Amino acid sequence: MPGTAPLVEMKNIYKQFGGVHAVENVSIDLHPGEIVGVLGHNGAGKSCLMRILSGAMARTSGEIYVDGNKVDIATPIEARHLGIETIYQTLALADHLDAPANLFLGRELKTRYGTLDKKRMESEARKVLQRLNPNFRNITDSVRNMSGGQRQVIAIARAIYFNARILIMDEPVAALGPSETAMVADLMRHLRDEGIGIFLISHDMHDVFDLCDRVMVMKNGINVGMHPIDEVSRDDVLSLIILSKLPDDWQPRNQNGKAP
Repeated sequence: MPGTAPLVEMKNIYKQFGGVHAVENVSIDLHPGEIVGVLGHNGAGKSCLMRILSGAMARTSGEIYVDGNKVDIATPIEARHLGIETIYQTLALADHLDAPANLFLGRELKTRYGTLDKKRMESEARKVLQRLNPNFRNITDSVRNMSGGQRQVIAIARAIYFNARILIMDEPVAALGPSETAMVADLMRHLRDEGIGIFLISHDMHDVFDLCDRVMVMKNGINVGMHPIDEVSRDDVLSLIILSKLPDDWQPRNQNGKAP
């Protein structure tokens, strides 16, 4: 937020595939306790940009800073070490395992004898899951038997348990019903209140205007507009997505509340 140092800055990022510029000279930053929406049609470059930040894709050129320090992020593991976690639409959960096993998958807790400490993992999972959703009780059920909202809570809990401060959320409510969408939205607000920064990739204009502090629109790999959410309307954002520009008569909207 204004007055705070950015958690992460991406400066002049390029990504080229042969002669195609998937991302071209894009800069974006994220502050503690802020949700920044990243919008655009399929192929606009938004997912490519976020994959570069997550360590899943190498940039052609440009610089990334975390807490003001220049970093190279070559793998998702390196991103996690920097406090960056990605929650994909597919969630990447193991359906046959329960919530504790999914939360600690690949990072299992061990006893002093080197065996799995299932009791401690269940206890730790219960604490973090109920911190996010006090009504989450059936944590020892297989994930395949859980609702979409509960699965999202597990994915988010896995990120914040391991001290993520920067979350990349890719269409987090795309497959959810209204009540579960509202639950995940409340959870994102809770994370924002805790000082976590969130990049939200979404096609849902309602989610963007309900949750985001700023919005960046990409088209053909280029940043065509970055605005505080209270400066623009839905029509303004649609104009950026479709035409790569704001309406000719555009003026900043109400600075003291949400845009119409």
